[in-house]
Amino acid sequence: MGNQTICFKHEPRIVATSTVAGPKECRGIVGRYVETALSDDMFGESTFEKAECKMLSTVIDGAIRNAGLKREEVDMIVSGDLLNQIISASFAARDFSIPFLGVYGACSTMAEALAVSAAFIDGGLCKRAVAATGSHFASAERQYRYPLELGCTRPPQAQWTVTAAGGALVAAEGNGVRITAATLGKVVDFGVTDVNNMGAAMAPPIGKIEP
Repeated sequence: MGNQTICFKHEPRIVATSTVAGPKECRGIVGRYVETALSDDMFGESTFEKAECKMLSTVIDGAIRNAGLKREEVDMIVSGDLLNQIISASFAARDFSIPFLGVYGACSTMAEALAVSAAFIDGGLCKRAVAATGSHFASAERQYRYPLELGCTRPPQAQWTVTAAGGALVAAEGNGVRITAATLGKVVDFGVTDVNNMGAAMAPPIGKIEP
């Protein structure tokens, strides 16, 4: 439909989901809907990156479990994260022995994972897939701005990367939200150079989808 939107003839379903979120994220109303609310953003691990990987593993397993399935009944995992070489998703997938497709879309990674999963299922290439993504505030800060250990002052407009992960079991049939279409975005660069203000860089493309 148009030159950006894919319509899925068989409308794959999101039959189960799983979520994990950190202490800061669970303080507000969002916390009411989180399956696993963390009291420790290290999730019992020794590094932020290991905690991020554990969050992803938890939601992948959770989505499979909540769908009433076993790991061997899932055909593929489509997942990504914010780190170089999508290491959190890759290390999480290592423990599942399920075909893995890594994706990277920064803030759109979950939408991309759902779109790719739906496309594979709609095309008859698989029956069930887990779409998942995760991030950790501390690991993202180290990569995109300044390590927390430096104690840098954050400007008022600075973004706060979420400490959380989410997974969805997408299937060819079953009950749940139907994925009817996916719209692919375009890169629109308005020259915003403030690394602390990602909102300004991401806001202009909204509403620019062409018919």
